[in-house]
Amino acid sequence: MRVELSWGERIRRLGPGLAVLVLGAALSFLSDNFFTVSNILNVLRQISVNAIIACGMTMVILTAGIDLSVGSALALGSAVTAGLAVGGTHPLLAILAGLGVGAAIGLVNGLLVTKGNVPAFVATLGTMAIARGLTLVYTGGRPISKLPTLIQKVGTGYLWRIPVPVILMFVIILLVYVFLRHTPYGRYLYAVGSNPEAARFAGIPVHRVLITAYLLTGILSALAGVILIGRLNSAQPTAGQAFEMDAIAAVVLGGTSLAGGQGGVGGTFIGALIIGILENGLNLLKVPSFWQQVAKGVVILGAVLLDRRRK
Repeated sequence: MRVELSWGERIRRLGPGLAVLVLGAALSFLSDNFFTVSNILNVLRQISVNAIIACGMTMVILTAGIDLSVGSALALGSAVTAGLAVGGTHPLLAILAGLGVGAAIGLVNGLLVTKGNVPAFVATLGTMAIARGLTLVYTGGRPISKLPTLIQKVGTGYLWRIPVPVILMFVIILLVYVFLRHTPYGRYLYAVGSNPEAARFAGIPVHRVLITAYLLTGILSALAGVILIGRLNSAQPTAGQAFEMDAIAAVVLGGTSLAGGQGGVGGTFIGALIIGILENGLNLLKVPSFWQQVAKGVVILGAVLLDRRRK
C-alpha cells in the first residue's frame, strides 16, 4: 500500500537538496569562479574530512546520542600515526595504529554511556579533554612534520584526476549507507534511537549497538585525521578543534533528528556540502573570516531550530 507523505515530510526530505541548489545558483551568479570543475573538486576535497567525521556522528545521533570527542580523537589518532611514521614504522602500520587509537576512544565513550550510565554529552566531553591532553603530551606541544610520501598522498594525491580524499569520502559514505540500511546492526541503531526501552524488550542488544556506534565514530575520526595530516604534511597538536561543531551541523542540516531514530548518511553528505559550499563561496566573495564564522553559526542555529520544530 502506498503511503502519501505530508507536505511537511516532503519538505523535510527535499529541503537539504534544494538548499544546495539555491546556494549553488546564487554563488554562481555572484562569482564566475564558483561553478567550475576545479572549484567543485576543491569543495569536495575540503569537505572530505568533515563528511567522514559526520558519517560517524550520524550513527551516534541516530541513537539519540552525541560525540563531542571527535576532534580530539582526530588529533590524537593523527599524531600517533605521524609520530610512528616519522619514527620509522611502515606508514600502513602507523595508519592502523592511529585508527586503533580512534577505536579505543570510541570504545571508552561507548562503555561510559552504557556500562557507566553517563550521559553522552558529559562522557564525550570528558574524553575530549583527555584525548586533547594526551595529544599535547605525545607531541610535546609541537607539530610532527616531514611525513612519508604515502601518507601525504592520502591527503593530496589523485586517482584518475579525482582527489584521493574525495574517493575515500564517497567510499565511506557508501559503506556507512550499506551498514545502516542493509545490516541488522544498522536497523538496530534506528530502533534504539526511536525507543531504547522498546528495543530492549524486542531483544535488541542495546548496549552492544551503542558501543558499536561510538567505536565506529572514533575510527572514522582517526581516518579523517590521516587525510588532514596528509594534506598539511604535518600533525598539529591543536588539530580538530571545533570539528565536532561542523560534524553535528552537517548531520542536522542533512535532516537527521537530534532526538534519534530518523535520518541517514545521504542527508549528512548534503549537509556537509552545504557547509562546504557556504565557506567556499564566502571565500570567493572575499568575506572576512570573522563574518564567515557568524554565517556558519546562523546556519547551525537555523538547522537546530528546524529540527526542534519538526519534532
